[in-house]
Amino acid sequence: MSYEDFLAGEPLIVTAALTGGVHGKEANPNLPETPEEIGRAAAAAEDAGAAVVHLHARRPNGERSFAAERFQEIDDAVRRHADDVVIQHSTGGTGAPAAERHQPLRTDPPPEMASLDMGPLNRYDRLTSENTRATVDALHEEMRARGIKPELEVFNDGHRNEVHGLLERRDLADPVYATLIFGGGTLTRPRPRNLLNAVEDLPEGALFNTLGFGRHQLPFATLGILLGGHVRVGLEDNVYYERGELAESNAQLVERVVRVAETLGREVATPAQAREILGLRAIDR
Repeated sequence: MSYEDFLAGEPLIVTAALTGGVHGKEANPNLPETPEEIGRAAAAAEDAGAAVVHLHARRPNGERSFAAERFQEIDDAVRRHADDVVIQHSTGGTGAPAAERHQPLRTDPPPEMASLDMGPLNRYDRLTSENTRATVDALHEEMRARGIKPELEVFNDGHRNEVHGLLERRDLADPVYATLIFGGGTLTRPRPRNLLNAVEDLPEGALFNTLGFGRHQLPFATLGILLGGHVRVGLEDNVYYERGELAESNAQLVERVVRVAETLGREVATPAQAREILGLRAIDR
């Protein structure tokens, strides 16, 4: 993807990351945690222009859950409230055993997409996520068997190497879809030049999704739009609307990036268009 792709006008896929698995309502009371809250947030995000919702599950106490049963409750709520949004589950594994991370893939029906972290990373002071190649391969194999499209989560330059390595080891359905993530710690430093380098370093024909943590969310979403990529926004990655002002909802963050796309003349993809662009298999909802 490139600026020429932007000029060609491929519709923009907006992903809304609704809740995440680390911070909760203590960071922003508007962050959804229960299945009902997440279902309503998904519907509002879809109405605002999101084609994909990225989902984490929470226990009743607000802590993260990997249980397939909890994801099932959330999916049922999303389908009850939303119209046709693409459901994507997280398999990211901060502090979780590898076996637990397969559980989000085992709902009925399975999610249309799932995230797949490309390597290890540190989160905050005491959290780390181990993503060995064996874990990545095993998760990918189950995704392939269940017809789930992987979204390759690329947190730093080394993870881009792992994308190329995964393609050498495994058969990924076209188009390859990678999320390029920018922020602090072990993430790629949030500099525009680093995004350009990351885009150029992706495998030929790959599509990319752009994600900036915190205050970098809007600038990097705008860069992603201009470079012909796609974007992810939401309360998982950024709990503020402006400096010192908490976001009212995921939908508010989606609405803002949709306005940017419309101002720049980029069409925003419907869920049906997103499925066509990403080559998703038809799943009985």
